[in-house]
Amino acid sequence: MALKQSLIENKSICLQAEASDWKSAIKIGTDMLIKSGAILPSYHEAIISSIEKLGPYIVIAPSLAMPHARPENGVVKTAFALVTLKEPIFFTGEDSPIDVLITLAGSSSDQHMEGLMEVTQVLDDDDSETGVDLDKLRRCQTPEDVYAVIDAALAEEAA
Repeated sequence: MALKQSLIENKSICLQAEASDWKSAIKIGTDMLIKSGAILPSYHEAIISSIEKLGPYIVIAPSLAMPHARPENGVVKTAFALVTLKEPIFFTGEDSPIDVLITLAGSSSDQHMEGLMEVTQVLDDDDSETGVDLDKLRRCQTPEDVYAVIDAALAEEAA
């Protein structure tokens, strides 16, 4: 499962999007994956329902959320979607504003864990206080810019 390849195949990058709240921010990513056939609409509903029950478990770092639910909730194939927001949104109970969302649809528990690890690897930045440097993604203007950020991160990791 390659993050970059998934983003290309699913045409699932939306940069500088506008969202009125956390539900609409999540919908941007899941809509792209529904359109590509990677997930069913029930997957979006499962994410929203889980957050309403469990709280904002998808907030994994300052400014970063990873919307996801269980594979059996409508994942057709493993896929990612990337959304950056013009204006940050807040999740109930969270003080940190979110402006980068990486939707993960893992087709199995193993694929789910591999996806989490790959995103962490791409976003890991030793120079950043949080360990995650999202500024590179925020500056992206085109999908090609995103692919370059991913390539550079993976090349750095391999070095």
